[in-house]
Amino acid sequence: MNMIENDKKRILIMGAAGRDFHNFNMVYRDDTQCEVVAFTATQIPQISNRIYPASLSGSLYPQGIPIIDEVQFGEFCRQESVAQVVFAYSDITHQEVMHRASIALAAGADYLLLGPNSTMIKSSVPVIAVSAVRTGSGKSQTCRWIATYLRSLGHSVVVIRHPMPYGDLERQAVQRFQTLSDLHEAQCTIEEREEYELHLKNDVIVYAGVDYQAITEQAQQEADIILWDGGNNDFPFIKPDLHIALLDPLRAGHETIYHPGETVLRMADILVISKVNVASDAQVDAVMHAAKLMNANASILKAGSTVQLSDAGQIRGKRVLVIEDGPTTTHGGMAYGAGYVAALEAEAIEIVDPRQGASDEYQVVFSQYPHLKNVLPALGYFPSQLKALENSINAIEADLVVSATPCDLSHLISINKPMLRVGYEYSDGEPPNLQQALERFLRQQKLID
Repeated sequence: MNMIENDKKRILIMGAAGRDFHNFNMVYRDDTQCEVVAFTATQIPQISNRIYPASLSGSLYPQGIPIIDEVQFGEFCRQESVAQVVFAYSDITHQEVMHRASIALAAGADYLLLGPNSTMIKSSVPVIAVSAVRTGSGKSQTCRWIATYLRSLGHSVVVIRHPMPYGDLERQAVQRFQTLSDLHEAQCTIEEREEYELHLKNDVIVYAGVDYQAITEQAQQEADIILWDGGNNDFPFIKPDLHIALLDPLRAGHETIYHPGETVLRMADILVISKVNVASDAQVDAVMHAAKLMNANASILKAGSTVQLSDAGQIRGKRVLVIEDGPTTTHGGMAYGAGYVAALEAEAIEIVDPRQGASDEYQVVFSQYPHLKNVLPALGYFPSQLKALENSINAIEADLVVSATPCDLSHLISINKPMLRVGYEYSDGEPPNLQQALERFLRQQKLID
């Protein structure tokens, strides 16, 4: 073992360019008793082998902090005498969390999870947070619906989105998006556009980035309500005055086996069972039972997810290539989404197998996620992936493309087939419903009479 003479506790933070940076900023950046020797990176391609910059890491780290690939972390802990490993990313099974714990413990390190009280920021304006037990549960459409409803009452609403800083971290410290041109200027990835575009089209300002203390301080200057739009199944970075969590009946049982989705389930004020219009009664009942068991104090509501497809007649009798939201169908584990459902309902004669003709880069994706057989995930974290998506669409034999990614791919790639876009929007359930719950909250906050 490489024994290092240092009285500070040596810390390794495991992450995926999101909560890891936030936990560091909130807990370790100014702690003179600890030294964060590295971050690890996983889930997202090409986010390792970077430096968390000195401008963000503070005076204790004039050289910044290295970001290494997670596969190295066990040996790194031994070589660098790491005393404590902090796990800090989301949408991963409890079993996988503990596999990483075993590697850390075998290397001699403690293993730690930081909770809400250590990491949440307090806002000066009311905060409504929307989280979920899994990626792809309907969180984004719910956020859009809430933002529209609040604005209809005359409120100034700003969305703060869970981080996706996959590029130049220094440039991405505090990001403010108001127009679609802001997305171009910031060179946003498909994954960022999927979350930001529709908010901007609804005239809702979006903040995101790395330094969420600075982000919150700036956002609360132009809002009377902040809407936290969570990512994956993480719990909020900002302390919510009302915490809403989405449960997906199409993945009944997942709500108790993923981290930190179970945490979100247990801590939320309101639990919304989404997609009830496309789930079976048995699936809805199973999720309802889990919700009541895990969080007896929460209000449990139901809501639908309505697929919107213009000119469905173009699909009838066609061989269709379906493109779905990337994270939902990759590490979110969904085999299909709204695009696949819409194509079937519109009587496509065939949903083509995207594995036949997909680029080499996509063949790696299909190997990594073998549950994907009928849809092409829209991946575009970097220009090479965007080009791989374009090449795959052009090479796959199909009459028509049905795209259910929330961003408009026509602005980003050039394809040789006609493309129809599928949208999906939140549909509030029968009373008691979310609108009534929001009205009660707003009265409590004295924001409506």
